[in-house]
Amino acid sequence: MNAPADSAAADADDRRAVTGRRRIAFAACTDEDGMPGLLVLLRSLVLTNPAVCEDFLVLHPGLPDASFDAARRLHPRIVPYEAADRLDVFRADAYDTVVAFGSGTVVLGPLLPLLQLRTGVGAVPQPGPDGLRTVRDDGLLVIQRQDTDGTFLAGLTAPEHGGEAHGGDERVHRALGREPGLLTAVDSRYDFLVGRLYDDTPVPDSTAVLRFTDTGRAGYAPAYEARDRYELDDGAFRAAYCALSGPKHPELLLHHALPFPAGGNTPVELVRQVADVLRQQGRYEEAVTLLTAAVDDRPDLPRCHETLGICLMALSRYEEAEAHLLLATVSPDFAARAYGQLARLAWLLGRTRDAHGYAREGLDADPTDANCRAWYVRTREHGMSAPATPAAAPAEQLAHVALFADGQENAGDKVLPEAVRMCFDADTGPRRWHQQSVHRLVDEPVLEELNARRGVIVGGGGLFLPDTAPNSNSGWQWNIADDVLGRITVPLAVFAVGYNVFDGQRYRRDRFAASLRVLVERSAFFGLRNQGSVARVRELLPDDLRDRVRYQPCPTTVARHLDPDWTDPVRRDDTVLVNCAYDRANLRFGHDYGHFLAEMDAAVRAIGERAEVRYAAHMPADEKFVQDLRREHGTSLPVEPLYLRSNEQIRDLYRRTRLVIGMRGHAGMIPFGCGTPVISLVSHPKLAYFLTDIERPEWGVSVHDRALGARLSERATTVLENHRAAVADVHGRQKRLWSVTRTNLTALREVFGLPLPGPRIPGPRSAEGAHGLHLPDTRTK
Repeated sequence: MNAPADSAAADADDRRAVTGRRRIAFAACTDEDGMPGLLVLLRSLVLTNPAVCEDFLVLHPGLPDASFDAARRLHPRIVPYEAADRLDVFRADAYDTVVAFGSGTVVLGPLLPLLQLRTGVGAVPQPGPDGLRTVRDDGLLVIQRQDTDGTFLAGLTAPEHGGEAHGGDERVHRALGREPGLLTAVDSRYDFLVGRLYDDTPVPDSTAVLRFTDTGRAGYAPAYEARDRYELDDGAFRAAYCALSGPKHPELLLHHALPFPAGGNTPVELVRQVADVLRQQGRYEEAVTLLTAAVDDRPDLPRCHETLGICLMALSRYEEAEAHLLLATVSPDFAARAYGQLARLAWLLGRTRDAHGYAREGLDADPTDANCRAWYVRTREHGMSAPATPAAAPAEQLAHVALFADGQENAGDKVLPEAVRMCFDADTGPRRWHQQSVHRLVDEPVLEELNARRGVIVGGGGLFLPDTAPNSNSGWQWNIADDVLGRITVPLAVFAVGYNVFDGQRYRRDRFAASLRVLVERSAFFGLRNQGSVARVRELLPDDLRDRVRYQPCPTTVARHLDPDWTDPVRRDDTVLVNCAYDRANLRFGHDYGHFLAEMDAAVRAIGERAEVRYAAHMPADEKFVQDLRREHGTSLPVEPLYLRSNEQIRDLYRRTRLVIGMRGHAGMIPFGCGTPVISLVSHPKLAYFLTDIERPEWGVSVHDRALGARLSERATTVLENHRAAVADVHGRQKRLWSVTRTNLTALREVFGLPLPGPRIPGPRSAEGAHGLHLPDTRTK
């Protein structure tokens, strides 16, 4: 009886068991005679909710698969589900939430409030015999599977004591009667009966779901006219969807727009929208094919040229990309954006002076453009004098390939590279290290620079990610072709890199998997920062390479052992720091952002009774939480802008607070490395992976958790009331990570020909007088 969740989206990376992301489906019951009504329902759902695309379960008595072909043309995620009757929808345990439409239903308005329901069984109570209110089996039901356990399911089939007083179609009503409080009353506009509209009464504008019974048309003309709007053939339906204004769900847009009708009459803006969706899904070749045909001999389409240029960059076709982006600069509306992309392109190719010039032209076009401003600042030091500290001879340096944040970029990406370097050398500056940005193209001159060094270290961070700076050379963040990678002659180590694909994210695995094989074969050491990443990467490798992938914790998690002068605070500030992340918000929150915000407000207020709650913003975009919390709930939080702080200031703030509640990976790992208790807001698998590695999964709470506020405040209270023990627990678990790191570093020193460290010196000193191990001593006892 189980139906596969998201069956039509099988190419997406699915880690809902790790993140707790809700599995949602719509459902309807039909037989062969009811198929025309189902098609009307599907058309109305898509046209009135164009940005919503969840699985659609079709409960049926055993129809052949071909019976669903017409439905599949209307919706990309049809899931046939053989069932004895409609109430078998309660047994569809592949989903957390199911919105089951009644028979004869047509959708007239937005359904987002139904998708945001989180408890019980939602239904519109209807008039019953003798004036009683009842929940009818054939009406709309919003089912939370967490609440409909075996007891409730048994109530659907058990006969009512003394007979069925309300008729034979009220099993849901009886089952709810056995479970007081389980019914969640839904507004009548979501299950509005046509029978209420006698004498040709117009359908109320607020009606979202209109349900037809056996009234017939006479006296109900406005209701049937509303339904007739969705009696469309496939061509008219597709055209109607594509013509809608406002946001559209990517799957729905591709499903209904492609293939484009023959004759070349497709609106150019629709072509661009489709190409942009393909770009977001990593299908760059398809996007380029569509856009190239659209802009042929059309220099007057700047937005199309901009999108085409970005897609060509992702395919590493840089010369063509630059030409199209230059065409996009002719429009004042798009010039600054296009110049920002041109600055990035020139920088990727090592043309820093050109990048600076493009950024300056972008600011001339729009002085407020943040991207151009960032590139202007980033590249303005080109041509300045060499640093005061002279570099060592190349053969004495290590090359470090990483994401180096500067300006107002992610604070975690500023701390991480330094932590990696501290694992190998007390001097983390340019004298001992040759810095190579992971995103810049490794061409022949760059390859020569790398091979001139003692060795190459790639890491750390979540570099196994397809979309931050996509390229076709590798399929992940390091912009290096396989043949160039194979010509690196010095020792190569991949150190504390993470597999950072989001739950539900699509990416093209073939190019990445091929590059990954070459990388593992070429590496003298291949260490990933959590066991979850180890498992995911091994899945993509042939059997003979899997054992070469090993575990290397992120060095930020052992910060106390990397600094010989580290001293744990004797007294901490009476504060709790909170952090949230908003990149790829749709993948993080789904339909649950409003719920998350309300639950976080409750938690912040409760925790605020015990300590001052402050907000730690790793980047400017993180401050959306503070703004939304104040606007929606009237709660204000002081902000610590970590993106403006130095690495030492960031670590100092985290080690002086009593607790950190963080959604970003490094909002958990950095404070943990500083010896501070953490609670993770899990919206990405990597947070759960880290907590599993330290054997403390209970330190994580899913952002989708129905009781998020209560769980968070309870766990925070426990930490604050038992703070000394919580800190000791962090220290103890950190020692395990340090043991792994120390063992790996011993092997890596031999790989790179580095001298063994001198005598041991005291490591981290705590208020309790405990000592750890100073980083450079990588010898095991």
